[in-house]
Amino acid sequence: MEILNKLGTFKGKKVALIGAGVSNMPLIPFIVSLGGEVTLREKKTACELGDRAREIESAGARLICGETYLDELCEDVIIRSPGIRPDIPEFEKVTARGALVTCEMELFAENAPCPVYAVTGSDGKSTTTTILSKLLMPRGKAYLGGNIGEPLFHKVLDMKETDAAAVELSSFQLMSMNAHFAAAVITNVTPNHLNWHTGMDEYIEAKRNILRNADRAVLNFDNEVTRKIGLSLIEDGSTPVSFFSLSPLPQEVTDACERVFFLEGGTVKYTENGETHELMKSSDIVLPGLHNIANYMAASAAAWGLTSVSRIREIASSFGGVKHRLQLVAEKNGVRFYNSSIDSSPTRTAAAVSALRDSTPERKVIIICGGYDKNIPFEPLAETLLTSENIKAAVLTGATRDKIMEALKASDNYTDKLEVQVVPDFDDAVKCAAALAGEGDTVLLSPACASFDAFPNFEVRGERFAAVVSEL
Repeated sequence: MEILNKLGTFKGKKVALIGAGVSNMPLIPFIVSLGGEVTLREKKTACELGDRAREIESAGARLICGETYLDELCEDVIIRSPGIRPDIPEFEKVTARGALVTCEMELFAENAPCPVYAVTGSDGKSTTTTILSKLLMPRGKAYLGGNIGEPLFHKVLDMKETDAAAVELSSFQLMSMNAHFAAAVITNVTPNHLNWHTGMDEYIEAKRNILRNADRAVLNFDNEVTRKIGLSLIEDGSTPVSFFSLSPLPQEVTDACERVFFLEGGTVKYTENGETHELMKSSDIVLPGLHNIANYMAASAAAWGLTSVSRIREIASSFGGVKHRLQLVAEKNGVRFYNSSIDSSPTRTAAAVSALRDSTPERKVIIICGGYDKNIPFEPLAETLLTSENIKAAVLTGATRDKIMEALKASDNYTDKLEVQVVPDFDDAVKCAAALAGEGDTVLLSPACASFDAFPNFEVRGERFAAVVSEL
């Protein structure tokens, strides 16, 4: 009954859903069923929405769309899509008169009857969140949501206290979030989404927001930003900290942590209460790459106490990975085609290239990069392409193709030994990469950029890659 009482606050309230995206659509019938009066406000026109406009109205919501969609914003509760900043003037005006501005994930975290485990970071959060959800399964039903999986707020009435939820959160969602989490993970922080944030300081602060009301913090000791965050938490004693690292940690840090997870001599270990134990061999993890060892350590640290060493080993030896993340989609004439469309930053692409180098060092890689411009620097991507021994050629496409080419030419490591083709059209870029590959090579889609220049999301981009490959 407690959850019903909390949700009863929607009864008789005017609720605005800002944006007709994936996270908001299931909320229409749910909030209507709770007695709320729903208006969906969307910048696209009704014509651009097509069938979705009819779906919105048939679900019981009033639709306001077009360029003036935020004019006369008057509702009591404003639920924004993650991509809309929480500090725009229209939102500030309604909060000044007492309206609540929130988002679907914050509503879920505040109302879920079960513990919620949250993961954010510039890279690795999708894989870490998925692993975490699998580690939590023995407790009851494990829900997977946020940026990965599906919206969860409309499912809270189906959840039990014995369940658990693992959610992936972006900096967009975390900008204004003030929710409680059983454990909060920051995998790493590197430059990203700088076309949306005012700068790196705001981006870091948004990520840090995940820790505001967390029972435990899980942080990457190898990343400068997250290491500083963790050490500051230890110093002020506000939140128990678990660090993970690809190397043993200094003893004074280990002693100050709740527990630490680290890699030493091909073995993943953890230290707790002054004692060190073996968690598993790194070779037990079927996902390739050092970054996936880090992902397992992060997920294990977050799930600690609700999972077991045997369960961690079982998942590590059987889980094949997240779709669109180093996903083998085909092998034709001795050429392997990997879809890693989820790689939307240079550091993700570097990790993908490194993983293939470690798992199949004999195979040369023809990589496809480029996409939507998030105003992030491409110098790190250029160094990956120019210094990785397994890169044979690069095909640059999308809106950032020229920027990446400029970064390559500006590098001290630039030579004509790396074959680079600039192909604006995505389908043509895939075909070009396939033509450059010979038997025993690998074609890798790892764009290092978001997809929005040509696709609605990275999933559609990955599916298009697989479709073009299938037609070769």
